[in-house]
Amino acid sequence: MNSQMESNEQGRLHPETFNFLWRGAIGVALCILVMSALSITGHAQQTVFNVPTTDVLDKGKVYFELDVSAKPNDSAAANKFSSFVPRLVVGAGHHIEAGVNLLGNVQPGPDSTTIAPTIKWKVYDGKDNGWAAVIGDNLFIPVRNRAYKAGTYTYVMTQKTFNKSTRVGFGGYFFSKNVVAANANRTGGQFTFEQPLNKKVTLAADWFTGKHGAGYFTPGVVFKVGSKITGYASYSIGNQNASRGNHYFLLEFGYNFN
Repeated sequence: MNSQMESNEQGRLHPETFNFLWRGAIGVALCILVMSALSITGHAQQTVFNVPTTDVLDKGKVYFELDVSAKPNDSAAANKFSSFVPRLVVGAGHHIEAGVNLLGNVQPGPDSTTIAPTIKWKVYDGKDNGWAAVIGDNLFIPVRNRAYKAGTYTYVMTQKTFNKSTRVGFGGYFFSKNVVAANANRTGGQFTFEQPLNKKVTLAADWFTGKHGAGYFTPGVVFKVGSKITGYASYSIGNQNASRGNHYFLLEFGYNFN
């Protein structure tokens, strides 16, 4: 997931959660870089913006992504911040991919470095019928300024492609205590929408339901720059306190090594 943020009981975003998410993304990115150096053997899109897709890398394929979140001004619900989350994903074969995120690098505020190994398994690929389904898990392991010992984000995701272009998705998630809400588990729905305009530009959106640190609706644009580079430009709007400033920019850069 790309840059989730915790909120407290009043809906204010916790700097420690920002840091946690940021470090997790960095961890994924670093692991992917190391793995790519060791194992360069279809390219896939790992998330729309935050919600996972049903795409899975082929065996030996390596994908790197850097997510940049930024809120340029203070508001009642969220202070200004910037966050950088690197992630790395490698195709393991048998419709499975694994990766790592490095979260928790958020400024201003103390870093809360968190390493987040990830795994995703495509359990169904209907090919011509347009249906696909995955199950996945992200494990959160705080290593600096720890607010908890470990956490998890587990999900099931299904997507349907219409006319070989428009794709919609729906699924369910479980976040363990302290990952997106202090001292509480969170469950809910996750949804995606993708509509290609041409071979290079796609309109897209995703949404996590619920009032917690991952509860955002994110619309935006995905654009291809050549065969290896993908850019993402979006804006995340909170499910709670949006009118009080709980929203921010989310930009992403993706690179397929092979």
